[in-house]
Amino acid sequence: MKGLNLANAFQDYFGKRGTRYDKSLAPDTLEKVAAVLAFILLCAATIAVFKGRAQWAILSLQLWVHLGTLAIALAITPFILLRKRGDSKHRLLGWIWAICMFTTALISFDVRLINKGGLSLIHILSVVTLIGVPVLILSARRRDVRRHRGQARGFVVGALLVAGFFTFPFNRLLGSWLFN
Repeated sequence: MKGLNLANAFQDYFGKRGTRYDKSLAPDTLEKVAAVLAFILLCAATIAVFKGRAQWAILSLQLWVHLGTLAIALAITPFILLRKRGDSKHRLLGWIWAICMFTTALISFDVRLINKGGLSLIHILSVVTLIGVPVLILSARRRDVRRHRGQARGFVVGALLVAGFFTFPFNRLLGSWLFN
């Protein structure tokens, strides 16, 4: 029986350079739906922020950075999902998106408006994002298209759309602004 080869385990997790990918790179149904939902979520968040303008002065800088980086990521998402993949524009938008997602996750540990100021379950997603974004970048740099596309879809659906949806119910800030 072979012993554990740490180098092989590392390479298996982070992907091999130039992994073959036989599927079309054109946007599929999931990516088209996710692009539309990202746009709708961005519109809802923009309306909520506009409606809450009377309370803007009491918000912390951390919360504004959190909202801003999320808004940028949401605005970029449809372009990344619907346009040509792998060219210089895709890479530039991808870097901006990844930096925004990483910053959003990092700063979320200082945004604790619920749970009596403590961390909440949503912060598990922040940890996953802080670990996953570098893996997403590494898989793209290694041209592991299968892993990169799967991770990108997971982040869009989980970290943007599902988490974004849950910023509206349960008396959370954007929900209180939007629905009042």
